[in-house]
Amino acid sequence: MTGLRYVYAVCRPFGTPLQSQLTGVGGAPPALLRHHGLIAVVSQVPAADFGEEALKAHLEDLDWLAATARAHQGVIDALTTVTTPLPLRLATVFRDDCGVRMMIEAREDDFRRILDRVEGRVEWGVKVYLEAEPAEPAEPVPAAQPASGRDYLRRRRESTHATEERWQRAEAFARSLHERLSGLAEDSRLHAPQNSALSAEPGRNVLNAAYLVPRAHSEEFVELVDRTKDETSGIRVELTGPWAAYSFTGEATP
Repeated sequence: MTGLRYVYAVCRPFGTPLQSQLTGVGGAPPALLRHHGLIAVVSQVPAADFGEEALKAHLEDLDWLAATARAHQGVIDALTTVTTPLPLRLATVFRDDCGVRMMIEAREDDFRRILDRVEGRVEWGVKVYLEAEPAEPAEPVPAAQPASGRDYLRRRRESTHATEERWQRAEAFARSLHERLSGLAEDSRLHAPQNSALSAEPGRNVLNAAYLVPRAHSEEFVELVDRTKDETSGIRVELTGPWAAYSFTGEATP
């Protein structure tokens, strides 16, 4: 190889080959670098894009960052079908193979400990949203004017009370769902709710959780999520995965 080394993940040796047409960041195919009984999954990237100064500039370019993240995730997804990878952070780059080997030696104990923990397991993500209240009709019927200021305040209190009840019901549902899903998972992580103003998802995020689930129990986990989706109106449940165990490795998230 020539150029810089982009490292996607570290894993143990595996026998099933990766997809023959798989490409990574910059279109280069991933390769396996073996060292001390571990494997670093790497590809060649140009210094013009991934040298220190160039990388700093690129990380401010949202289009470039999104394309790089998609290519990175594509390699991790392919690895997850054949082994249990420990994904490294986006844009983990070294000068040459020697630098990658030195990184493995410096972190070898941690890599082996984490790989032991996540071996044969995948991550599932579950989000619960409180749906927005139904939109007003295109031509609403004019509401009767409140008879007095007291009547107006009463209506406002009733509306606020109804909103609080919906929120409390959604929170109770999310707590119950989390408890049930945790019973099938070996570990879980509660992430901060997504900001509805920053995400493209409609509704208010009540639960944003990740679950570490043995592959053998994944079907049961998915079935449990599916059964809960119709338990209550006005609440949406979304399932993503299976992912590499990002939330349980101390590295980057998907």
